[in-house]
Amino acid sequence: MTKPKPSELIILGIDPGTTIMGFGVIRVRGKEMEFIQMNELLLSKYKDHFTKLKLIFDRTLELIDTYHPDEIAIEAPFFGKNVQSMLKLGRAQGVAMAAGLSRQIPITEYLPKKIKMSITGNGNASKEQVARMLQTTLGLQALPKNLDCTDGLAAAVCHFYNKGNPEIGKKYTGWDSFIKQNEGRLKK
Repeated sequence: MTKPKPSELIILGIDPGTTIMGFGVIRVRGKEMEFIQMNELLLSKYKDHFTKLKLIFDRTLELIDTYHPDEIAIEAPFFGKNVQSMLKLGRAQGVAMAAGLSRQIPITEYLPKKIKMSITGNGNASKEQVARMLQTTLGLQALPKNLDCTDGLAAAVCHFYNKGNPEIGKKYTGWDSFIKQNEGRLKK
């Protein structure tokens, strides 16, 4: 795929996960969105967590090399009761972010409620409601079996809707900005 014209913007949206990583790609021209791709990386057949992380990193780099996104929107981990699940999800998100940062692509993370609110107007919408709204908005012929694909696509669309709004989430332009915005995570 060739690099878009300067008046175009390609956004890669990622819904990280250690069972399924969903992703979607849109092209923006002015105020118009165009659907390019959505799919998923199935990871449930791999038992080793480190293998899953490597596959997430490799697939994210492959998506970057194929679609040449100008920006990446990623769903932030939600807070749950299972600490081990949150840790694994955070690692998956971190690996996808590291792939983007290694290619100097700006990354913005969005809370799941923010994504749902941007797409449906309801921060508590179901995955099905988000998927149906994306189907209508982008003219998708059919919805996938696993809605992790549409969750990734929703992150990209949320980013388009919230572009230029400084209150949208954390934005990283490289390792330096990531470290600067996350100083509290660093060991002294």
